[in-house]
Amino acid sequence: MTEQPAKDREHERLNRVLALLEAEDNDALRGEVDQLHAAETADLLESLPPEERCQLWDLVPEGQEGEILSYLGDEARAVILDEMDHEDLVAAAETMEVEDLVDVMEELPEDVTEALLRSLDEDRRRRVEATLNYEEGTAARLMSTDVISMRQDVTLAVVLRYLRRRTGLPSHTDALMVIADDGTYLGSLPIADVVTGDPDAHVEQVMKPMADWVRAEATEHELAMLFERRDLISVAVIDQNNRLLGRITVDDVVDIIRAEADAAMLHHAGLSEDEDLFAPMLPSMKRRALWLGINLVTVFLASWVIGLFEHAIGKFVALAVLMPVVASMGGIAGSQTLTLTIRGLALDQIASGNVRWLFNKEFAIGLLNGLIWAVVVSVITDVWFHQRGIALVIGAAMIINLMAAAVCGVVIPLVLKRFGIDPALSGAVILTTVTDVIGFMSFLGLATLFLL
Repeated sequence: MTEQPAKDREHERLNRVLALLEAEDNDALRGEVDQLHAAETADLLESLPPEERCQLWDLVPEGQEGEILSYLGDEARAVILDEMDHEDLVAAAETMEVEDLVDVMEELPEDVTEALLRSLDEDRRRRVEATLNYEEGTAARLMSTDVISMRQDVTLAVVLRYLRRRTGLPSHTDALMVIADDGTYLGSLPIADVVTGDPDAHVEQVMKPMADWVRAEATEHELAMLFERRDLISVAVIDQNNRLLGRITVDDVVDIIRAEADAAMLHHAGLSEDEDLFAPMLPSMKRRALWLGINLVTVFLASWVIGLFEHAIGKFVALAVLMPVVASMGGIAGSQTLTLTIRGLALDQIASGNVRWLFNKEFAIGLLNGLIWAVVVSVITDVWFHQRGIALVIGAAMIINLMAAAVCGVVIPLVLKRFGIDPALSGAVILTTVTDVIGFMSFLGLATLFLL
């Protein structure tokens, strides 16, 4: 019998939960939640409107609250935190990893945060305060302090006996961290070498010196690139004095990679990566209104350019019919180059030494595509309107706009990055405006110059 696809099962579960919420069948709802992993419960909560979200949250077992909070997006988590009292927050905090607890605490009022810190035991409070000293989005904020470390002067037999006395290993432990007496990071000892190596061999003979580490200040993007390029499972996090602080594992980096992909997609629409689909109406409206206003300004700019050539359009109706062709072709060509350039910047493939080559390549592509499609559009225009002059004008405008689009597709992201602006957030808006203006200006300007 063929197993039902996971996506279909999720849809059925969501519909079933919505029906149970409407029927207020709390016993059945508890049964549903008890069968789910914390991540699945978090996904379910994010798929519910605020009122139903809070209704379901009240049925979550107390021992799972902390883990579920760590999986929720920022906006959905904020809705839940507003509904929790101090005692529930303290109880949830006791079950959370330090890095997850720090994320939650940053969304709480200062008085609640201070009270929560006081409720923690001394060791957890010290670790939380140390993590809070680092900026959000750095390796230190993402790392886990649950690390098994060893000295380099012990034998593998000693290491193996120590591991056997433990009740378990931290998740995704592929290697042990080797440190000096003062906590300085020396390298890693793969678990496979502990199991298969000579028991009498010392750790320093088997370890990988200074293997796979990052500074505490490294960005999440740098981490994602490191894991991707080296196919890592975990890396050590060290401070400026090379002392071991913790480790980062691949499951955390997968979340970063997915978040970056989601952010890039949403930024093209002028949305935040933390956008909650079921957030209240007014906050969502305000965020989107900003980009609608920016787009309105660019549209009026393009309309103003068209208005400059009102006389030409009035005399040749074909100009009004053909204007979108030039602008649209330029926009598509520019978007292709823009997307590739933004991707190159994200992957750190673009540097000062290869920008000129990239610029020349894209300019040549724009010129060749302009020539090819200028011929196609000119022929179609001549057949359609039987006006050779307009056919030649639109062909020339096509070449100009496609070359301009290629140039802008490279230059705009580089300039935005130079000024500290995310190209994925605003590059498409600027590019569309530029290609529209150049397209209309070249087409209508050439028509006015040569046909009137």
